[in-house]
Amino acid sequence: MDGIQLMIDEHKTIKRMLQVIRSYCLRILNGKEVEGQDVFRMIDFVRNYADKHHHGKEEDLLFKFMTEELGATAEKLVRNGMLVEHDLGRLYMRELEEATQKMIDGDPEAKVDVIGHAMSYYHLLQRHIDKEDGMVYKYGENNLSKETLERVNRETEILEKEAREKGVQEKYERLVDELEKKYVTS
Repeated sequence: MDGIQLMIDEHKTIKRMLQVIRSYCLRILNGKEVEGQDVFRMIDFVRNYADKHHHGKEEDLLFKFMTEELGATAEKLVRNGMLVEHDLGRLYMRELEEATQKMIDGDPEAKVDVIGHAMSYYHLLQRHIDKEDGMVYKYGENNLSKETLERVNRETEILEKEAREKGVQEKYERLVDELEKKYVTS
C-alpha cells in the first residue's frame, strides 16, 4: 500500500464533502429548505473521517517522520503550517456546531454564522489540501529515506485495515454519496 497515495485519494472524498458543505450554504442563501441535522452529519464526517481517520495518519505517521528525519524545514512546514491549519479546522467545526444548534433552535441570525463557519472551513481545507498534495507530500516522498517511506506504507496499511474492520471508510463514503444527492445534485 502506498500510504501517501492513499492520503491523496482520501482528499478526493474530503473535497466531495466540501462541495456538499458549499452547496448546503448556497441553499440557505437562496432561501431553500435545508435540514439542520444534516450539518451535524457533515461535522461527524469532518471529525471522524477527515480529522481522526485522515489527519490522524498525517499527524501520527507522515508528519511525525518528516519532523524527526528532515529537520528544521520539515519542522516549520508541519508545525507552523499543516498542524496549525488542522487546529483551525477543528475550531471552525466547534463554532459551526454551536451555530447550527442555534439555527435549529430558531435563531434566524445563526444562519449567517452557519454559513460563515462552514465556508471558512471550506476555503481553509481547499487550500490546505492543495498544499499537501502539491508540496508537503512531495517533499516527504522526495526527502524521506526509503526505509521511512516503507514504514509509512506498512503502518498506513495496518491503520486502514483496522478502520475497514470498523466500517469507517464505508460509512463515510456512503454519507458523502447520500448528502451529495441531497444537496449537490438536487
